[in-house]
Amino acid sequence: MIVAVIDGMGGGIGSQIVNCLREEMPSYIEIYALGTNAIATSAMMKSKANKGATGENAIVYSSKKANIIIGPIAMVMSNSMMGEVTPRISEAICEADALKILLPIMCDNFEMVGVESKPLLLLIKDAVKLIKKEFNIK
Repeated sequence: MIVAVIDGMGGGIGSQIVNCLREEMPSYIEIYALGTNAIATSAMMKSKANKGATGENAIVYSSKKANIIIGPIAMVMSNSMMGEVTPRISEAICEADALKILLPIMCDNFEMVGVESKPLLLLIKDAVKLIKKEFNIK
């Protein structure tokens, strides 16, 4: 099973996701670190992702192979992350057959109603629980 972790900017969120996935499911999944830039990809690779790729085409291509795609909600918002998320990236993620797990970390001019405010680590742990449930892992 392939879990694609997508992040941009410095890759801090993505690397925390990869760390948590490695702790909870060390050998059950293959993790793709997909960064909008090389710094983000490198940060996720240091957290022990199996494969890493950078840029628009890599994200578009690899999203088709993933069973689960996880990352901040900004990854489905065109031109977010200071323009790093292109319309083609957000479209590819939305159209992928994979289950999308979106962390409610919002861009500056967006607000979400009805979403409980939690620390990032708790959001990631909730996401990992969903992934374990999806793959029937206890």
